[in-house]
Amino acid sequence: EVGPGAGPAGDLYVEINVIAHEAYQRRGDDLHCSVELPMTAAALGATIKLDTFDGMKDLVIKPGTQPGDVITLKSLGVTHLRGTGRGDLLVHATIQTPTKLTGAQEDVLRQLAVLRGEERPEGHLTPASQGLFGKLRDAFLGK
Repeated sequence: EVGPGAGPAGDLYVEINVIAHEAYQRRGDDLHCSVELPMTAAALGATIKLDTFDGMKDLVIKPGTQPGDVITLKSLGVTHLRGTGRGDLLVHATIQTPTKLTGAQEDVLRQLAVLRGEERPEGHLTPASQGLFGKLRDAFLGK
């Protein structure tokens, strides 16, 4: 179209602000969220319904899911800019450990501990994650 006063056509600049969602975080074209799972669902596996921007989807929880495990739902993220396809939806698992147990529930867990040989658990230190400088220091010192 002709610009104001019969001048040349100009450019239109549009600024869009995205408001943070209460459950989803955007990282590039991927969406991240967390889901709380009962410890039984994490240990035994389950299929739960997850409310996504595309409606309800089945989220398959594999047996033995650990805290912090990430379950990827392909192509349920944000549409790629100027392209085809979509990012992924990454679901981070958090595991709920019961804080109050009935006597029967406690008995069942104690029986499970005996079956697993965990009636007297031992704590094991895990190696600390090392950053770049720690790795360089160890390489320099020949560790």
